[in-house]
Amino acid sequence: MTRRLVVPGALALTVVLGISACVGTPSQPKSQPSLYSRLGGKPAITAVVDDFVANVAADTRINERFAKANIPRLKSMLVDQLCEATGGPCTYTGKSMAEAHKGMNIREAEFDALVEDLVKSLDKLGVRPQEKSELLSALGAMKPQVVGQ
Repeated sequence: MTRRLVVPGALALTVVLGISACVGTPSQPKSQPSLYSRLGGKPAITAVVDDFVANVAADTRINERFAKANIPRLKSMLVDQLCEATGGPCTYTGKSMAEAHKGMNIREAEFDALVEDLVKSLDKLGVRPQEKSELLSALGAMKPQVVGQ
């Protein structure tokens, strides 16, 4: 018997956008523009989120988790969190990673599928290797706060 957990937008919202706690790059020179600027600002982040959410919706490994999600709200929250996390002017008002995933028992394979969907979007939209690496490193650092909670 498969246990079905449907949490409206919680997984994507907090997994992908919870990177706000980890995006900082202390070794980055002060003169280098923010990751937000290097990504192309809010329009570029919005494009990544739009493509990413479409990838998740088409991904049978994880799309059931989002079956009842409010997609416009999910996208808006994801954009705000990525914008803030990368040094942009937005304010993310969602839950922390640990709080959002408490009791969800997310499997490592589900986390990995979500990351794969994000990588697919980053690659499709031509995000440069350094910026892509910063985002993915931050996401990887969030894994213990998400998987198995």
